[in-house]
Amino acid sequence: MLNSPLPDFTLPATSGLQFKASDYSGKFLVLYFYPKDATPGCTTQGIQFRDMYDQFSAADTAIFGISRDSIKSHENFKAKYSFPFELLSDSEETACQLFGVIKMKNMYGKQVRGIERSTFIVNPQGTIVKEWRGVKVDGHAAEVLACIQSFHP
Repeated sequence: MLNSPLPDFTLPATSGLQFKASDYSGKFLVLYFYPKDATPGCTTQGIQFRDMYDQFSAADTAIFGISRDSIKSHENFKAKYSFPFELLSDSEETACQLFGVIKMKNMYGKQVRGIERSTFIVNPQGTIVKEWRGVKVDGHAAEVLACIQSFHP
């Protein structure tokens, strides 16, 4: 994925919106894939992006969280934690497949198919310039912001 063009895909988003990748050329884009709404790690991750949202905006960056949860689940999750960015519902795994984030994981001794927590930065020219896979939540949003700021002159 690294240094390749962002695939153009469309997904339903919270707030009744439709996300179309090509609509975001000209600005930085953070796409973070997470396993499930309202679980501890995913909540912490969303809160860290929320708390740094103004700094991301100042760096001309749009943030989107992506999971396989429904829009209804996303709306509740977003409202409960006052996320200022939209969440995308990928119930058909369209973006998950494009970005290769579906993995077999061990959960309570069983193999389950799920999203590997991953983040991608897309530059204003539409190229994926950074990717993190198997993300550890603590401090991740700050690391993503620092990376974006390093691209600014």
